[in-house]
Amino acid sequence: MSDEESEYAPSTSHLLVETKGPWSGPGCAGFLRDARDLARTGHRVRLLFIQDGVSAAVTGSLGETASAAAAGCEIWVDRFSLAQRGLDESGLLPDARPVEMPEVAACVLEPDVRVVWH
Repeated sequence: MSDEESEYAPSTSHLLVETKGPWSGPGCAGFLRDARDLARTGHRVRLLFIQDGVSAAVTGSLGETASAAAAGCEIWVDRFSLAQRGLDESGLLPDARPVEMPEVAACVLEPDVRVVWH
């Protein structure tokens, strides 16, 4: 395997950070479809919803989030952003997991992780 091939091997881990949410336009849905496609090709994908992006993890808000979870993406939701918006954890998709920033920081510092911010 060449260096270029190994650079994109399925062992690559991705942390995709969504900050805007479904109400900002079609960009959020497209970003989540990209996450789904990465997971389908064997990559580890963690979707982190922060700021207004947390609304995309609420049950019934955006089908692409559920589709990404079904493809194997881990759905992380910033607990602080939820509280700021008056959202309750019980309203999240079943696959969504509230997280704190120390866990996110540990993920960012993993040697094989690629972070993409939207």
